Amino acid sequence: MDDRVKALSGGNLDIDLASEGVDWSQTQCPWNVAQKTNDHKCAIKGTSICKYFCGIKFLDSVLCSYPYESKEVVTRSDMDRDLW
Repeated sequence: MDDRVKALSGGNLDIDLASEGVDWSQTQCPWNVAQKTNDHKCAIKGTSICKYFCGIKFLDSVLCSYPYESKEVVTRSDMDRDLW
């Protein structure tokens, strides 16, 4: 990536794939599809991050590892700091 782009840590995000009434195509959360629910969110501001959430790719693609937990598939070089 261009060196003019900076990674800013500590973002407090709300991210989901369960929005209704949006004007764009949205992939359904595979965990929600498997469980026939709309309860699972990728990230809830100030609360939690889904165990399958692996990040965001520009512009608005959610990187998801369902059914494998992110800690099983994400490598240290994919992260900006140690988590486990």
